[in-house]
This record gives sequence, structure tokens and C-alpha cells, in this order.
Amino acid sequence: MKSKAPSILSSDLVLTGSIVSDGEIQLDGQVDGDVRAGSLIIGEDASVSGEVSAETVVIRGKVTGSVRARQVQLASTARIEGDIVHATLSVEAGAYFDGHCRHASDPMQTGDTSKSAKPKVEAPKADSKPPAPGKPDPLDSLEPPVAASKSGF
Repeated sequence: MKSKAPSILSSDLVLTGSIVSDGEIQLDGQVDGDVRAGSLIIGEDASVSGEVSAETVVIRGKVTGSVRARQVQLASTARIEGDIVHATLSVEAGAYFDGHCRHASDPMQTGDTSKSAKPKVEAPKADSKPPAPGKPDPLDSLEPPVAASKSGF
């Protein structure tokens, strides 16, 4: 498979809508919409308002929305307001992140499998009936502990 040149979206670009690419995107402008790519670099002056999804993401600019990627790098200039789902995450000192961060072995899967992937195990139900009449409750025979008394010896 031949390597393709990255798509570069310059700093004077303002895009309203979604971007989809299997290749590499370098974003230096502003996107109001979702961005899906094989590899994504969000430059220092770039901003994305929407969901970001890629195999690898390097964020140096601003993202308002969720980030979903196998490998996420937050540079010191990054500003993230949203959740991050990742397989690996690295954060440089100075990066701003306001949201929840969750590790997933396959972050590219969009469904929430955290609940459905686990088998449902129910605890055995306790018998809520009181003991049958005439049968003593074994807990009734227990006496409360007696506090130690001080003696004058």
C-alpha cells in the first residue's frame, strides 16, 4: 500500500461540517463538526467543536467534545473540554483537560460495551421470611458484649 501525503487544513480555514479520512490530517484551522481520521494532528491555533475519532491523535490546540482514539497525546498547549476514551494516553505538563477519561481496549468501538460485555451475575436472593413459629432465632441467643469495668484493685 502506497503512503499518501497528509491532508493539511490551514489556519485560515473555517469549516462547518464533518471531516472523514482514512489517512493523516493536520488541522491548523477551525472545525465545527466531527473529525474522523486514521491519524490526526490538531495544531496549537486549531480548534474542533465536535467529536474527534482517530487511531492516533496529537492535540496541541482546543477540542470541545469527546476524543476517541487508540493513542492520545495531549501537548502542553492542549485544551480539552470533553471526555477521552483511549487505549494509551500521554499528557504533557501544562495541558488543560476538563472531562472524564476512560481506558478501553478498543476505543474505536462506539457502543458502550462496558456494561453489556460483562456477564450479568445476580447474588442469591436472601430468604426474607421470618423464622417459622416455634423455631428460635439463633441470633436472639447472642448477648451484647459487656463493657470491661474498672476495678479498684
